[in-house]
Amino acid sequence: MKQFFYKLLCHFVRWLDPKLNRFRAKKPDYAPRSIEEFIKIMRRTPLSIITKEQRNIIAAVMSYRDRQVKDLMLPKNQTTFVRDTDYLGPLMLDKLYQSGSEHFPVVDRQDHIVGLLHTASLNSLEIRKTDRASKYLDPEVFYLRSDYSLPQALAAFLRTKSLLFVVVDKEGHPVGILTYKMFLEYLFGELPPTDDFGQDADSQAVAIRQI
Repeated sequence: MKQFFYKLLCHFVRWLDPKLNRFRAKKPDYAPRSIEEFIKIMRRTPLSIITKEQRNIIAAVMSYRDRQVKDLMLPKNQTTFVRDTDYLGPLMLDKLYQSGSEHFPVVDRQDHIVGLLHTASLNSLEIRKTDRASKYLDPEVFYLRSDYSLPQALAAFLRTKSLLFVVVDKEGHPVGILTYKMFLEYLFGELPPTDDFGQDADSQAVAIRQI
């Protein structure tokens, strides 16, 4: 895998080199001899060529295999939890939407996680003020351990198709959450706004869609 990343970096520098000719005198087929040398080139490259966001993406890819779930997760004390007995009235729904998250762990009276609440699914439902969170929770919950590597986390996302994992320590205690969106934003930077196109199963709708 290290050889793969090194080759990727070499290809990147070969692509970048013509853009750097006015800043340094190197042959177009130049390739760094080490990751350290590549980083030095990156630091000398003007922001007009490689933006700060692009640098962050490259750094994320380079450190991908060395990072752990705990480096990306949202800690428990910053996570919005919903109680299964909470009423989903306007104030509660507004609180959930204002949080910026789309998925919320639901806990019972003993603070045990009993499911997840997905705001996207709530949008298509007629919710009454007297409806409790337990009525709409998704009982399927998946877990990641905080010391999992990011490749292990990605494998779990693909294996389960879950959009949110509850992160636990080695004793099984919840310590945070990690969403698929958080994972993608780490690798690729800020994602574009949510696309509300909902006809992906219709080939004709896709064919004539304005983009």
